[in-house]
Amino acid sequence: MNRNLAAFAIFSLAVLAVLVALPLLAGQLGWLSGKVPAGLGVHDGRLKPPSSMRNSVSSQADLHAGTEALVDYARIAPLAGGSDPGATMARLRTVIEAMPGARVVEARPDYLYVQFETRWLRFVDDAEFWASGREGAIHVRSASRMGRDDYGVNRERIEQIRAALAAGR
Repeated sequence: MNRNLAAFAIFSLAVLAVLVALPLLAGQLGWLSGKVPAGLGVHDGRLKPPSSMRNSVSSQADLHAGTEALVDYARIAPLAGGSDPGATMARLRTVIEAMPGARVVEARPDYLYVQFETRWLRFVDDAEFWASGREGAIHVRSASRMGRDDYGVNRERIEQIRAALAAGR
C-alpha cells in the first residue's frame, strides 16, 4: 500500500509541475501576449472606448455610447495636464519608461502609446495618454488584451503613474 501511495504522490507532483510549467512556457513563447488592438490613437478628440469587459479603464468612458454597463468600472479621472501639457507629457514618458515591463511604442508631444508586459506570463496591456490642450487634461485609456477581468491592474497602474507625476511637481 505504501508503494502505491508513493507512486501516486510522485505522479501528482509531476502533474502539478506540468500544470505550472505549461502556462510559463506559453507566456515565454509569446502565446499569451494577444494582438495589438485596432483603433488605437485619438479620433475626433477621443481615445478608443473602454473594453466591453472588466479589463480596462478610460478617462473618457462617459463619452462612448454602448459602454453604459461598464462605465462605473472603467471610469477613471484624467491626469492633470498642468499649465504646460507638453512638459507634463515629457515627465509622463520619463515616469513610464522607469516602470518595469513598459515599452513606449509611439510618442508625440500630445500622445503616448505604451505596452506594459508582465514578467513571467508576458501578458500585454495597452495604455494610451493624450494631452487635450482644450481641457488642460491628459486623457488615459489602459486595457488588457486578454482576459475578461484585469483584477484592477490597469487602474492601479494609472494611479501609480498619477502619484509619480504628482510627486515630481
